[in-house]
Amino acid sequence: MLAHLRRAHPAICRQWFEELEALGVAGGTLNLRAQSAIHRDYLKRTCAEAFNDALRTVSGRLLSIRFVGPEDDWGDAPVFGPSDATAAAEVPPPVEAPAEPVIESPLREPPREPLLQTTEPIARVEVKPIPTPAVPAAPSRVTEHRRRADEGLAINPDYDFGNFVVGPGNRLAHAAAVAVGESQGRQYNPLFIHGGVGLGKTHLLQAACLRILERAPHARVYYTSCEGFMTQFMESVQSGQMSEFRHRYRDIDVLVVDDIHFLAKRDRTQEEFFHTFNNLYQAGKQILLSSDAAPEEIPDLEDRLVSRFKWGLVAKIDPPCYETRVAILKTKAKVRGLEFPDDCACFIAARIDSNIRELEGAITRVQIVASVENKPIDLALVKSALGDLNDEAPPEPSIQQIITAVTDYYRIRLSDLQSKRRPRSVTIPRQVCMFLARRMTKLSLEEIGGYFGGRDHTTVMHAVKAIDQRRETDDDFVGQLRAIEERIRSSG
Repeated sequence: MLAHLRRAHPAICRQWFEELEALGVAGGTLNLRAQSAIHRDYLKRTCAEAFNDALRTVSGRLLSIRFVGPEDDWGDAPVFGPSDATAAAEVPPPVEAPAEPVIESPLREPPREPLLQTTEPIARVEVKPIPTPAVPAAPSRVTEHRRRADEGLAINPDYDFGNFVVGPGNRLAHAAAVAVGESQGRQYNPLFIHGGVGLGKTHLLQAACLRILERAPHARVYYTSCEGFMTQFMESVQSGQMSEFRHRYRDIDVLVVDDIHFLAKRDRTQEEFFHTFNNLYQAGKQILLSSDAAPEEIPDLEDRLVSRFKWGLVAKIDPPCYETRVAILKTKAKVRGLEFPDDCACFIAARIDSNIRELEGAITRVQIVASVENKPIDLALVKSALGDLNDEAPPEPSIQQIITAVTDYYRIRLSDLQSKRRPRSVTIPRQVCMFLARRMTKLSLEEIGGYFGGRDHTTVMHAVKAIDQRRETDDDFVGQLRAIEERIRSSG
């Protein structure tokens, strides 16, 4: 099965799969014991389909997988190994021999019951059909999705502190997360980690959860996303189940919410989260939050929430340096059980400097190509798999090039972009400039705002969000952005 997973599903394979224990087959189900409840839940959520495919492919039988934890009882059904399972599936059930017929002597006729003589009409007996036992319907996808949302997000066992590479840009956030894991609720409460996309915020949150559960296995840890909190809140309001919602979020020891910046402009949800925060904080429970921006930089977030988010420690994560990226690549490859040569890691790290998710995506591409071509991982294979990274990246455009391309396209003046005027003919080009500057340069929000009449970072964040939303619904506008980007590249 593991060999099939490496060939057909290389992206999900992890080194710790080798530690799974096959308990045997019972009732058409192969039971696999995981090292911990965290590993069990992760396998159930993310790997069940791939494991079922591997099991049915290698066994040739319609069997299914069941993951159990160290303390789970997997039933009293008879257990037999794979060879016995095949034999049992192939052997037909025993056929009972027909009973020998009883031959009665014709000379002795059996006595007959006398006929009942009556003049009363025979009562009609109503025969009622035997009710068919109701079969419980399989849960619908909506029900299953809601159940999983209520359970929170699965914690990835790969995201522990041992697999987190510490560098200059994340040292403070890492130290704070370790402290929270060691002394739950007594230091840095709340812990608020912020930084760009794919820099390791989620890894640190989950590593803190794993450390807490390692020290206190029965701690009630609820890990969810801000979107999950909002969805559950709205569904609970509509169904009149707010007491269950509040029990789920307040009767716990640790609350972890990823991407809390999505609370922006959600007045009712902010109100509910405010009360949830207060309830947990006053009870001495640990709160961990992550965001793409610092509390004061989240637009339209209530001041009282900003104040509470800053009660504990606010730690920022910056993009990793070159040496850190090389170490991250080596660590991510090791988790997948891959031997990644140093020259391969250096090649990728030199060409991907944006975030860790892109580094992990590069490892996945290399792993799949190596599996398909059945070749060892070397520099030649990496260059072939990542052909679009072979050439040096084009130089970063300047803010002046972006402004010139936008003003030329929309036929407006630079003074209009820098003015306080807000007509649509000026607002949209100004927002486009801010969006492209944020996307194509490494300038901070404050630096970008300074080029447009000294506007603050919240205005830039609002402009980026507005352009992103319009791109999703307006195809003509997407074409305009592409045309402007082409002008910017050609001007360089």
